[in-house]
Amino acid sequence: MLKFPVSAEKERALYEKMLALNIKEEDIEETFIKSGGRGGQKVNKTSSCVYLKHIPTGIEIKCQKDRSQSLNRYYARVILLQKIEQLVKGKESEFSKAIDRIRKQKRKRAFRAKKKYSLLKSSFYKEKTELDEQTT
Repeated sequence: MLKFPVSAEKERALYEKMLALNIKEEDIEETFIKSGGRGGQKVNKTSSCVYLKHIPTGIEIKCQKDRSQSLNRYYARVILLQKIEQLVKGKESEFSKAIDRIRKQKRKRAFRAKKKYSLLKSSFYKEKTELDEQTT
């Protein structure tokens, strides 16, 4: 399976977001670690795991999503930006809004299921009482 590096458009969007959040490349400390887990000998020999530390906030990210070091660098930066944005903007960050949206959907589903169950339960007991009245 052939892996392609990150496209120029995605990298440009990433750096624009870094500028918007006022994050400089000099503020990020980057080191590479030998990965572990799945991937066999290739993973164990190469340093494809990326470790990022944002010095001003102290946020640390370790990413080994892929066997490719370049893709892991991109993914780690994306995760770092999400965490910093969540720290800076709080509830107004895109990540927090997405989480809230999912939480709201789950709440609706749970409410509907509870309502459906209670209707079934009430209709069952209603039928049971009607049967009991007919037999007596």
